[in-house]
Amino acid sequence: MVHKPLSPIVVENPWERLSAFTDARIGLGRAGVSLPTSKLLAFQLAHAQAQDAVHCALDGEALEAALTDTLNLTASPIRLHTLAKDRATYLQRPDYGRRLSEPSREQLQQAAESGQRFDLAVVIVDGLSALAVQQNSAPLLTALYRAFESDQQAWQLAPLTFVEQGRVAIGDEVGALLNADAVLVMIGERPGLSSPDSLGLYMTWAPEVGLKDDRRNCISNVRPAGLNPEEAARRMLLLLKEARQLRLSGVKLKDRSEDNVLEGDAVTTGFKDNFLVAD
Repeated sequence: MVHKPLSPIVVENPWERLSAFTDARIGLGRAGVSLPTSKLLAFQLAHAQAQDAVHCALDGEALEAALTDTLNLTASPIRLHTLAKDRATYLQRPDYGRRLSEPSREQLQQAAESGQRFDLAVVIVDGLSALAVQQNSAPLLTALYRAFESDQQAWQLAPLTFVEQGRVAIGDEVGALLNADAVLVMIGERPGLSSPDSLGLYMTWAPEVGLKDDRRNCISNVRPAGLNPEEAARRMLLLLKEARQLRLSGVKLKDRSEDNVLEGDAVTTGFKDNFLVAD
């Protein structure tokens, strides 16, 4: 008696080869009319990791120690809190995450009593993924500080701060209280099903409470599997230099970091030659 070979349970999808180029779930194949068990388990794991990232608390002591050691800071970063007292409140009241608590406001006012102005205030915010902040802040800041040191222009930085239970707009209040011309918010992004550790960078010129998102420039997906810290720092430095020259940010400021523009080329070509750049 001759036995016929059994057909494979899982039917492969020819598009699966494209998964080598993206984290997106494509070409998953099928088992009968359902997903293969391995693909379904992988999806459930990614979903659980995203949920963990949202609810995970920031380890402030560990982050403070890592930043102080890595950046050779002479003073520890200033730790601040928003009006959201806990994670549950933070998730239910986004407006609370955009304003500092009264003790934190007083703390910053005391730190800025001298009235000194700064070119930039860097604010680290846990956002919706403390994991992203915990893992990517030190490498990104190391690359950014190196970029500042190698730049021809001097950059006077305000004391480093990090905020717990914060949203992007919290940087406006921090930057204004520190008398900074611009603010850079480094925040944990809303986790996707393949990126629970993504860090976002938001830059705003002339920060003040109440600004809308069209005043910000964003660089996202800073993480080991995404945009590396050195490239993110390079792009942010270019944005900051143009923001300082044009004294603006947001939709009126074109991100030209991917253009073939050499350092100082703006002097010879002029920004006005680029119709996408504001006058």
